Amino acid sequence: MNYKKGKLKREIITFLLVILITQLGISQTGRKVESFNEGWQFKKGPFTTDNIAFMQDWDKKWTDVKIPHTYNAKDMQVEHGVFYQGEAYYKKSFLVDEALKHKRLFLKFEGVGQVADLYVNGVFVGNHKGGYSAFSFEITKAVNFGEENTFVLKVNNEARQDVIPINHNLFGVYGGIHRPVWLITTNQINIDVTDHASNGVYISQEVIDNKKANVSVKVKLSSKLKNLQQVNLEHKIYNQEGKLVTKKDEKVSLSPQGVQTFTTSLILNKPHLWQGRKDPYLYKVVTAITEGAMVLDEITQPLGIRKVEVVAGEGVFLNGEKYPMYGVCRHQDWWGIGNALEKEQHDIDLEMIMEVGVTTVRLAHYQQSEYFYAKCDSLGLLVWAEIPFVNRVSGQESDNAKSQLVDLIRQNYNHPSIYVWGLHNEVYKPHDYTAQLTKELHDLAKSEDPGRFTVAVNGYGHMDHPVNLNADIQGMNRYYGWYEGKVDGLDTWAKGLQQNYSEYKVMLTEYGAGGNPNHQTEFLGDTWNYTLPFYPETYQTKTHEIQYGHIKNNPNILSSYVWNMFDFCVPKWNNGGIEARNHKGLVTFDRKTKKDAFYWYKANWSKEPVLYLAERRMVEREKQKTNIKVYSNLGEPKVYLNGTLLENPKMGTTDVCYIFENVNLTKEGNTIKAVAEKDGNTFEDVIKWNFTSEKTKDYNIKENTKAHAGF
Repeated sequence: MNYKKGKLKREIITFLLVILITQLGISQTGRKVESFNEGWQFKKGPFTTDNIAFMQDWDKKWTDVKIPHTYNAKDMQVEHGVFYQGEAYYKKSFLVDEALKHKRLFLKFEGVGQVADLYVNGVFVGNHKGGYSAFSFEITKAVNFGEENTFVLKVNNEARQDVIPINHNLFGVYGGIHRPVWLITTNQINIDVTDHASNGVYISQEVIDNKKANVSVKVKLSSKLKNLQQVNLEHKIYNQEGKLVTKKDEKVSLSPQGVQTFTTSLILNKPHLWQGRKDPYLYKVVTAITEGAMVLDEITQPLGIRKVEVVAGEGVFLNGEKYPMYGVCRHQDWWGIGNALEKEQHDIDLEMIMEVGVTTVRLAHYQQSEYFYAKCDSLGLLVWAEIPFVNRVSGQESDNAKSQLVDLIRQNYNHPSIYVWGLHNEVYKPHDYTAQLTKELHDLAKSEDPGRFTVAVNGYGHMDHPVNLNADIQGMNRYYGWYEGKVDGLDTWAKGLQQNYSEYKVMLTEYGAGGNPNHQTEFLGDTWNYTLPFYPETYQTKTHEIQYGHIKNNPNILSSYVWNMFDFCVPKWNNGGIEARNHKGLVTFDRKTKKDAFYWYKANWSKEPVLYLAERRMVEREKQKTNIKVYSNLGEPKVYLNGTLLENPKMGTTDVCYIFENVNLTKEGNTIKAVAEKDGNTFEDVIKWNFTSEKTKDYNIKENTKAHAGF
């Protein structure tokens, strides 16, 4: 072939292809997703809304910030009841490339606390109500291509009667753009970006066993081209090793009128099942719109083949196998950071959650980061996801609760880790209104996602409470020995469930007690006055030791969730010697101290070797004759007090707890050493205690709250 003629032919083909791409608004690269986190400026309001249209008139005293950002990271966490609620503004100038004028542009915000209004070049684009779910707006018509554009987001974290949560009583709603922002560029034909900010692709599993899985993929497509378009809709499933295992193509016609939905079924033969922490095997589903060799748009989503069953009186089953439900709840905020977390903070939280041996996590009380759900997929954690319908009822929140539930489900539909949708937590009067709204939320969840369970949570212990039994699973929060009764009252309550409600699906959704590591005592009763400023870690530990022993022996508690994995901010509280803090975490707010209760559960749940001497922070002992307690999943340890071997330990409430009772301490200082061996390895733990004189019971300890605020 003559080189010049061949070159000319290629140039003509390329030219024609460019014309075709320009006319159709398509490219070979499909969509582009770019971080939009840099270059923002921040200022607290309020301003008049009219000024948004006249940026040149604004005060120039703005602060440069990087997203994620919150304006409550400091004030909400240090002084109870004193923090900023109200309007704040974020603005950013951005050059929109002229080359994008044949594209479609979207802004996606992963989380803004909690009401947001977006303006582009002074023109209102859209509003979103809800501090924890994502939202996206198309901005194609609002931007000026080839020019600098001004983006302004007005935010407000003030409690409102029509937006859940309607108060800051159980946790603080941090204001600001606290999760990433993305600029999404697509062709004129795309997989819908604005369907409640979802991915526009919904993957369901209709038949699941170890021989065959029927995978259904629903996709929503949008076209802004003038005429009816014929395109190819393609679905491919790849295994975890990257091998294509099945695919299906179909020709579809797209109208510019409205978003259109298409559903395709694919068969997976001999599927590799997603088996929780034991084997969190993930496929990926690649959905694409193509025109010949060109990809107009493409979305990749995870696929975990699994079936979750909740059986009354027996437990939770994953793919037919009994699944150990070792559960904790997680609040996302950090000391000094608020909820404006980077991936690093999520990873640290997950590392500790995995370390303690957790198999299921309740993400309370709101939708959490997309990154966190995705990591749970790959780590094999069963996830409870819920909306922030908590604490109080206003009678005005119905529409917003439903909207946030749809956000939650559509945005997280494809995460195999999620097994249940949470509808509410501790909301009551007016009873009839709350019960009806819960039923409507249940029906909505089942309409959106028939394949998952729903759950609603009550803080009372009786099943016949007026708002109960309107979801698939009834959750109950019980705080025996803390807010009610004695610490061992949980056993009586659980046995009552077994006797009277053996056919009901019931979960213990919160339990525990406060524990400040700076507070220690040996004087522990069967209950505690939570209004005291003194929250001894030793009492928290005792609560978990006793109550987990009861949980383990009551099969009608299908799952239990420790409240909480981490201490967190409650801006209106002043308890436990530190303001604005809930101290019930297994780990302190700054993530630096793992409390004794952390190691109690690690010894019970984890497969990693654990040898841990408890009460290590109670160095100054109050009694000369005392007990030494060891957590060991390595069998009975050898324990030495000042070099002398101790014998005949008493077993605790589970088989990992060894208690050496009535040992005598000396006044010269005491060294306790525990030793255990397993599989040829030797494990040791050593602590030191002091004893000077017998102490008396005194809970009127005044703590320097500022010195220890990070706990």
